[in-house]
Amino acid sequence: MLHTEQHIELDPSLRAARLSVAEIPVIDISPLFGAPGKVAMVDAIGRACREIGFFYAVNHGVADEQVTRVYAEARRFFDLPVAEKEKIAIEKSGCHRGWFRVGGENLDPAQQAEGDFKEGLKIGRDLPLGHEWVAAGLPLHGPNQWPDLPGWQAVMQGYYDTMVDLGRRVIGAFALALELPEDFFTPWLGVTMTTLGVLHYPPQMGRITQGRIGAGAHTDYGCLTLLHQDVSGGLQVKRRDGVWIDAPPVPGSFVVNIGDMMERWTNGVFCSTPHRVVNVSGGDRYSLPFFFDPDFYAPVACLPTCLGVREEPKFKPTTAGQHMLDMIAASFEYVEK
Repeated sequence: MLHTEQHIELDPSLRAARLSVAEIPVIDISPLFGAPGKVAMVDAIGRACREIGFFYAVNHGVADEQVTRVYAEARRFFDLPVAEKEKIAIEKSGCHRGWFRVGGENLDPAQQAEGDFKEGLKIGRDLPLGHEWVAAGLPLHGPNQWPDLPGWQAVMQGYYDTMVDLGRRVIGAFALALELPEDFFTPWLGVTMTTLGVLHYPPQMGRITQGRIGAGAHTDYGCLTLLHQDVSGGLQVKRRDGVWIDAPPVPGSFVVNIGDMMERWTNGVFCSTPHRVVNVSGGDRYSLPFFFDPDFYAPVACLPTCLGVREEPKFKPTTAGQHMLDMIAASFEYVEK
């Protein structure tokens, strides 16, 4: 049950302008599944990625019923006693999988001494211990930690697989928008470091300040994010002019945004935009960010179509895996310890 906002006092620095569709466009991505209009869709995606780094994707092929089941299972897990959730705590994993408590992730440590006011669960590619990369000790690769809840794993794994397919299609559209072949990224999409984040934001009441919000201002670490958010709202996006705008839920959509890795890959042509979550609903908020990232050894260096004449790359070459390790180490409390 949601409470009215009269119990919440929002710091002026957290207030955001209302959304205009012209700022974060709604894009029909059905051409990725064979519908007509692919050229116009790619053009719209390219503009959004260059101008603000965010767009809403509709007609994406993911059934509402599947998303509803995932949210139901998310609530079932987060309603467990802490002692039960701790059985799959992320620090027990060895490959950054499992549950983290409220404050376990801190996306804006300069503002938030106690970390983000959210808890979450990381679900990655479920690799057996005998997989060659796991046996070799490659970071971020291994088995998931699953809660002891009947049917839970099957629902989450099914959704994970669905989102991997959607991510592959979207990154193909990105390639076209960058004037590259649609399959340009395919060689680095074999054992992708794709991660489903199942998130719960507890209710916040009273005065809310930048010192403790649901998710501190940050840019995403990786390549691209496909976010499903519930009806609570709270997502805010920072425009290039520094103005924060609301990005409320659009029915039947995913919020798609650029991450730091893609900005680095494109030499800043596609922008990784700061965003945050301020839960003023007075109730529990749930969201399902899906982070689509390539193979660990994927080379992340300036793409050939993103470097102008006499222009130098803005970023040093790295690999997808090293980039992710650096970003995770900066944000998760257990890694620092």
